[in-house]
Amino acid sequence: MHFDAFSFGYVRIDGVTYRHDVVIDGGQVRKRKKKPSKAFRETFGHTPVSIAEAIPWNCQRLVIGTGTGALPVMEEVEEEAERRKVKLVIVPTEEAIARLKKDAKGTNAILHVTC
Repeated sequence: MHFDAFSFGYVRIDGVTYRHDVVIDGGQVRKRKKKPSKAFRETFGHTPVSIAEAIPWNCQRLVIGTGTGALPVMEEVEEEAERRKVKLVIVPTEEAIARLKKDAKGTNAILHVTC
């Protein structure tokens, strides 16, 4: 997997530009379906990552890119990662991409690109 570019509002992976949040699961890229987490938006002021979403847990490490830091990750996600023995890394998206470029083996990701 090759990250070609990242800037506010988009990420380009393997030559394909995505203008929405993405999930990387087993080397496959798909749109983040955040509708299940919308119920928590009022509490957080932003749609958080919640365990109601289809989180790609089948990995050793899960990297969550929080945009510029605005994407909240609910405590239940952290607890579920611990329960599943998945190393959870929550960092701004730019740093998340840098970590994925360095070592993506056994890693899935959720990348927030819009703020």
